[in-house]
Amino acid sequence: MEDRTEIKDIDVLGIMRLLPHRYPFILVDRITSLVPRESVEGLKNVTMNEQFFQGHFPGQPVMPGVLILEGMAQAGGCMAYHSFPEMIDNKLLYFAGIDKARFRRPVVPGDQLIYSLELTKHKRSVMVMEGAAYVNGDLATEATLMASFG
Repeated sequence: MEDRTEIKDIDVLGIMRLLPHRYPFILVDRITSLVPRESVEGLKNVTMNEQFFQGHFPGQPVMPGVLILEGMAQAGGCMAYHSFPEMIDNKLLYFAGIDKARFRRPVVPGDQLIYSLELTKHKRSVMVMEGAAYVNGDLATEATLMASFG
């Protein structure tokens, strides 16, 4: 029987035990809720100290949409490893695809991104997740993400 007990809090050190990403490319600060094989919520505190703001865009900093999607994928990766713990330290999880990406509002320094993903399909080693990122309850980004253990 699969354990679908909710995990309430994973800090950045716990995230780094699961994912190979490191500064400046770790884009999730905390997982606030995770139910294996079901859903995950995480957050990213966006600060002016982010390296990408030096060039995107000087005088009007905006978080690149592709990095918001990457943060969503990293939150989904945490769910994937908790869903299949036998993969931890044995297989890398690769971003396999993205569909229906939409950017609804800019994300700027001082915002807190809330990533919310739901596992909608799992077949062999491929997972499909419906994801969204919110700022103050407003939808910022949405997409369908695919990942695969390789």
